[in-house]
Amino acid sequence: MSIKETINSAKSGWMAGGGPEGDILLSSRVRVARNLKGYAFPHLLELEKAEQVIYAVQLALENQVLKDQANELEITRMSELSPLERQILVEKHLISPNLLTEYQKKALALRDDEVISIMINEEDHLRIQCLLPGLQLEKAWTLVNQIDDALEHTLDYAFSEDFGYLTACPTNVGTGMRASVMLHLPGLVMVDQVGAVLATISKLGFTVRGLYGEGTEALGNLFQLSNQVTLGHSEEEIINSLNSVTRQILTQERQARKALLHQRKDQLEDKVGRSYGLLKYAHMISSEEAMRRLSDVRLGVELQLITGPTSEQLTELMVMTRSSYLMHQREGKLNSMQLDVLRARTISTKLNQGG
Repeated sequence: MSIKETINSAKSGWMAGGGPEGDILLSSRVRVARNLKGYAFPHLLELEKAEQVIYAVQLALENQVLKDQANELEITRMSELSPLERQILVEKHLISPNLLTEYQKKALALRDDEVISIMINEEDHLRIQCLLPGLQLEKAWTLVNQIDDALEHTLDYAFSEDFGYLTACPTNVGTGMRASVMLHLPGLVMVDQVGAVLATISKLGFTVRGLYGEGTEALGNLFQLSNQVTLGHSEEEIINSLNSVTRQILTQERQARKALLHQRKDQLEDKVGRSYGLLKYAHMISSEEAMRRLSDVRLGVELQLITGPTSEQLTELMVMTRSSYLMHQREGKLNSMQLDVLRARTISTKLNQGG
């Protein structure tokens, strides 16, 4: 799949339904940060040096060892894409918002199925990422580790015997690993327990962020949970710890949903039914409201209160309804009212076809 095909499609490998714990957990992500010895960190790199880093990674990707491990990873420079195209990659969770700044220095290596992506000259020279549906942290780490080992056959990483892998941000020093899960927690939100649960998690050394990572909102009751510290912990310890905390949250969310079904079923059915009807028949809808209503419908589908749409289709609509994707499909600038009309039409078409 070419980068243009990736941008034109709202689907991605991590959206596939049927992942472990997929009723609550949308995706698992593991990424490692690596830097090349002898080069300044990306924010200090001049354009010429940044291009040298990209070229070095390209040579490593052409190494037959890596091809055997990861199939084809195609490099695209961010300068080759339009602002809308770059934003769509963020909305598909294939790159971070950081790759949008100083984009002339930056590039992306992406596997055909979009499960593996390597951000080049983001905060670090390499951010190797694997994104899988459901709770699959161990598998994601295995795939990332294979890519990392294969790249290291060619690339000379900045590494300290005392501190581990050296990174631009001190919190990434050590393993350089960040593991995260994307959780849909409408039950805990509705019973007004999500704040207490997330506050407890933060005290245990985990970070809770919004839909698109650091500094973003928890749109549609979606939260990203990740480890906060990498130094002094092995990759396996990080994975096991996150798995343990995640399973506790899954239990609490399921208890909240069960309580809602037993104690507030009429209210719950009314809420999800109204949202489903509005999404199917509204003439205009804002991005924020669309995310909120899609969250309600997803909850209704998982609790078997609604039949028709699948969780995979609802996840795809999270991308299809973003302003950047809608404008890209129309190949032109739309005002806010036109976007709201097109968004409603897009959702209605998808749901009425699916249901």
